[in-house]
Amino acid sequence: MATDAPPPSKEQHKLPSPEEFTEVQESAEFGELRRSYRSFAFPLTVAFIAWYLLYVLLSNYAGGFMGTKLFGNINVALVFGVAQFLTTFLIAWWYSKHAAAKLDPKAEAIKSRMEGGA
Repeated sequence: MATDAPPPSKEQHKLPSPEEFTEVQESAEFGELRRSYRSFAFPLTVAFIAWYLLYVLLSNYAGGFMGTKLFGNINVALVFGVAQFLTTFLIAWWYSKHAAAKLDPKAEAIKSRMEGGA
Protein backbone atom coordinates (compact mmCIF):
# COMPACT_ATOMS: atom_id res chain seq x y z
CA MET A 1 0.00 0.00 0.00
CA ALA A 2 1.47 3.34 -1.03
CA THR A 3 1.21 6.48 1.05
CA ASP A 4 2.21 10.08 0.53
CA ALA A 5 4.03 10.23 3.86
CA PRO A 6 7.78 9.68 3.90
CA PRO A 7 9.19 6.93 6.11
CA PRO A 8 9.94 7.91 9.70
CA SER A 9 13.25 9.66 10.20
CA LYS A 10 15.94 7.75 12.08
CA GLU A 11 17.46 10.92 13.53
CA GLN A 12 16.66 11.67 17.15
CA HIS A 13 14.59 14.73 17.97
CA LYS A 14 14.99 16.51 21.26
CA LEU A 15 12.04 16.13 23.56
CA PRO A 16 10.49 19.43 24.65
CA SER A 17 10.31 20.21 28.34
CA PRO A 18 6.99 20.82 30.13
CA GLU A 19 7.86 24.53 30.23
CA GLU A 20 8.28 24.56 26.46
CA PHE A 21 4.89 22.88 26.03
CA THR A 22 3.29 25.50 28.26
CA GLU A 23 5.02 28.31 26.37
CA VAL A 24 3.77 26.98 23.02
CA GLN A 25 0.27 26.45 24.39
CA GLU A 26 0.13 30.10 25.43
CA SER A 27 1.55 31.39 22.12
CA ALA A 28 -0.50 33.33 19.56
CA GLU A 29 0.44 30.79 16.89
CA PHE A 30 -1.06 27.90 18.87
CA GLY A 31 -4.11 30.02 19.67
CA GLU A 32 -4.64 30.62 15.95
CA LEU A 33 -4.34 26.89 15.27
CA ARG A 34 -6.90 26.15 17.97
CA ARG A 35 -9.26 28.87 16.64
CA SER A 36 -8.97 27.51 13.08
CA TYR A 37 -9.91 24.05 14.29
CA ARG A 38 -12.75 25.16 16.54
CA SER A 39 -14.27 27.57 14.02
CA PHE A 40 -14.60 24.68 11.60
CA ALA A 41 -15.35 21.69 13.83
CA PHE A 42 -17.81 23.10 16.35
CA PRO A 43 -20.38 24.67 13.98
CA LEU A 44 -20.28 21.64 11.69
CA THR A 45 -20.74 19.28 14.63
CA VAL A 46 -23.74 21.25 15.89
CA ALA A 47 -25.25 21.36 12.39
CA PHE A 48 -24.80 17.62 11.88
CA ILE A 49 -26.28 16.74 15.27
CA ALA A 50 -29.28 18.97 14.53
CA TRP A 51 -29.69 17.28 11.12
CA TYR A 52 -29.48 13.84 12.73
CA LEU A 53 -31.98 14.75 15.47
CA LEU A 54 -34.37 16.12 12.83
CA TYR A 55 -34.22 12.74 11.10
CA VAL A 56 -34.85 10.85 14.35
CA LEU A 57 -37.69 13.14 15.45
CA LEU A 58 -39.37 13.01 12.05
CA SER A 59 -39.06 9.22 12.07
CA ASN A 60 -40.74 9.04 15.49
CA TYR A 61 -43.39 11.73 15.24
CA ALA A 62 -44.06 12.31 11.53
CA GLY A 63 -44.57 8.78 10.26
CA GLY A 64 -47.04 9.93 7.63
CA PHE A 65 -44.57 12.41 6.17
CA MET A 66 -41.63 10.01 6.34
CA GLY A 67 -43.73 7.30 4.70
CA THR A 68 -44.63 9.51 1.74
CA LYS A 69 -43.63 7.70 -1.44
CA LEU A 70 -41.49 9.79 -3.75
CA PHE A 71 -41.13 7.28 -6.60
CA GLY A 72 -41.54 3.52 -6.70
CA ASN A 73 -40.79 2.09 -3.26
CA ILE A 74 -38.57 5.04 -2.33
CA ASN A 75 -40.02 7.15 0.47
CA VAL A 76 -38.90 10.28 2.34
CA ALA A 77 -37.44 8.24 5.24
CA LEU A 78 -35.16 6.28 2.91
CA VAL A 79 -33.96 9.45 1.20
CA PHE A 80 -33.26 11.09 4.58
CA GLY A 81 -31.44 7.96 5.79
CA VAL A 82 -29.19 7.83 2.74
CA ALA A 83 -28.62 11.59 3.06
CA GLN A 84 -27.29 10.95 6.59
CA PHE A 85 -24.54 8.77 5.13
CA LEU A 86 -23.81 11.22 2.34
CA THR A 87 -23.48 14.16 4.72
CA THR A 88 -21.17 12.11 6.97
CA PHE A 89 -18.81 11.42 4.07
CA LEU A 90 -19.09 14.99 2.79
CA ILE A 91 -18.16 16.41 6.21
CA ALA A 92 -15.21 14.00 6.53
CA TRP A 93 -13.95 14.97 3.07
CA TRP A 94 -14.44 18.68 3.77
CA TYR A 95 -12.61 18.40 7.09
CA SER A 96 -9.66 16.61 5.49
CA LYS A 97 -9.37 19.40 2.91
CA HIS A 98 -9.62 22.05 5.65
CA ALA A 99 -7.04 20.28 7.82
CA ALA A 100 -4.60 19.85 4.93
CA ALA A 101 -4.88 23.50 3.91
CA LYS A 102 -5.17 25.31 7.24
CA LEU A 103 -4.36 23.10 10.23
CA ASP A 104 -1.55 20.80 9.15
CA PRO A 105 0.90 23.53 8.02
CA LYS A 106 0.46 25.44 11.30
CA ALA A 107 0.76 22.27 13.39
CA GLU A 108 3.85 21.14 11.47
CA ALA A 109 5.52 24.51 11.99
CA ILE A 110 4.89 24.33 15.74
CA LYS A 111 6.06 20.70 15.89
CA SER A 112 9.28 21.33 13.98
CA ARG A 113 10.08 24.36 16.12
CA MET A 114 9.54 22.36 19.31
CA GLU A 115 11.68 19.50 18.08
CA GLY A 116 14.51 21.88 17.30
CA GLY A 117 14.19 21.75 13.52
CA ALA A 118 13.54 25.48 13.12
